Amino acid sequence: MTRRVVLFLLAAFLLIGTAGQAQAAGYRYWSFWDRDGGKWVYATQGPSLVRPSDGDVQGFRFAVSENSGDAAQPRGTADFASICAKTPAKDGSKRVALVLDFGTGPDAPSGETPPAPRTACAQVSPAATTADALAAVADPLRYNTNALLCAIAGYPKSGCGEQVSQKQNSPATAAPKTAEDDDGPSVGLYAGIAVIAALAAAGAWQARRRRNAPR
Repeated sequence: MTRRVVLFLLAAFLLIGTAGQAQAAGYRYWSFWDRDGGKWVYATQGPSLVRPSDGDVQGFRFAVSENSGDAAQPRGTADFASICAKTPAKDGSKRVALVLDFGTGPDAPSGETPPAPRTACAQVSPAATTADALAAVADPLRYNTNALLCAIAGYPKSGCGEQVSQKQNSPATAAPKTAEDDDGPSVGLYAGIAVIAALAAAGAWQARRRRNAPR
């Protein structure tokens, strides 16, 4: 009986150790961002619903992430004056600065290479949405049947928000590695092995005691 308990606990601790080292699944997609002051804020609506104002800065980033809190932000210049410096204001139109970050190699679909990040100044009608502004400077766009933005300027060629087997972090976005992130066994696993060893020793002691007990 004691042997069965020890084997059960050993299996449980090995599973816990493996789960702790496994990386969570993520999704490969274009995230949409608004520039608020000096920082990026994850957009709460899709680009086809947002109607930016003249002078707004908005960004898109292609990457693998688990959710909005984990999503990688657009990189590079995010200043309206710099992006739209060569696009003078015009009556009856608005200017929207767009930051287009095609991501890194590790986040790219198999067989594809991400284009270099770039910026663009879209001059569109006052009623235009972000999707309209994007279409004016980064065609062709691709959407799926649920109106999810799948490709900007033709990238990527295929796929749309697909789940990947594990999260892929590029060196530019990966968090610094800590002792807890080390590839070796976790502290919890070592503690579990110690507990199992103690249980095994106790079981052996009890077995010897039963054998040596007077009959």
